Amino acid sequence: MSLSFHHLGIATVDGADLAATFAGLLDAPIVHEEGFDGMMIRFLELDGDYFELLEPRGDGPIARYLDRQGPGIHHVAVATDDIGASLERASDLGIDLVDEAPRPGAWGHTVAFLHPGSTGGVLVEFVASDSDGANRTV
Repeated sequence: MSLSFHHLGIATVDGADLAATFAGLLDAPIVHEEGFDGMMIRFLELDGDYFELLEPRGDGPIARYLDRQGPGIHHVAVATDDIGASLERASDLGIDLVDEAPRPGAWGHTVAFLHPGSTGGVLVEFVASDSDGANRTV
């Protein structure tokens, strides 16, 4: 099983403003935008890896997260060439799974999350490296 960094998810109240900040600061252009699951999502590319900006659209998980935690890092995503085996390994290690099975995610990715209570307070996302949208720019 091969694992590599994929993206850092950042919760924000104004994705367009933060995208402009990162574009200027890091020369990280927006390579994908979409409305998904009650959010506006923007992927910015930085040398083949991504920042994913998560802006709420109405009430939903990101709106609730922002109410509790405020803006900032929401999750760390790791690309895997075998998402099922990655979930099985996590489960075997006693890590609580948010997703028992992979599910559709933004940008055509197949994803699964691990509970932050089992990973040092960090929400970890597995991203199938062979997903339709993985490592693709538009």
